[in-house]
Amino acid sequence: MPTPMNEALLRHFKDLRDGGHGHAVAREDKERVFARAVELLDPVARQALEEANADLLLGTGEVVASGVTRSREGGLNAMWSLTWQEQRDCGEQPIAVVAHFGCDFHHPHLRGNTVGDWPLNVFDEADAAGQLDTLRVIAAGDAHNLVFQESYHLMPAITRTAHETTW
Repeated sequence: MPTPMNEALLRHFKDLRDGGHGHAVAREDKERVFARAVELLDPVARQALEEANADLLLGTGEVVASGVTRSREGGLNAMWSLTWQEQRDCGEQPIAVVAHFGCDFHHPHLRGNTVGDWPLNVFDEADAAGQLDTLRVIAAGDAHNLVFQESYHLMPAITRTAHETTW
């Protein structure tokens, strides 16, 4: 039995082979599927970002979600962001999970602010739950890249000495 991550890839490859997205073929239908996927992913994306908040930011961050929005180019986007004071103070992007369906895309994808694309093939609650590890990796990749771009000073878990003695 494939792992949830590989199962998502297989769904992605089948979509490419068959020319659809799940059972949707027309762009309008694919956009409805995307909106439903965002709804299903919401608790999973929030969980992945709240875990990063607890572990890296010692609970000092805030998770916010945009809901589905239309881009200037005509595609659809949804973003879950983890923002905190140190990140805002230095003007860096937040840690993010982004669902996007570009106007010329065959089907939607997931990414972070600094981490590249992963297929978004979520059609039910089990598919959404199966993406937790992927969303954790996206959030961790963003956290790593933000520290690389700025400094470890962005991470309260490193800069607050009381926590340093716990590991």
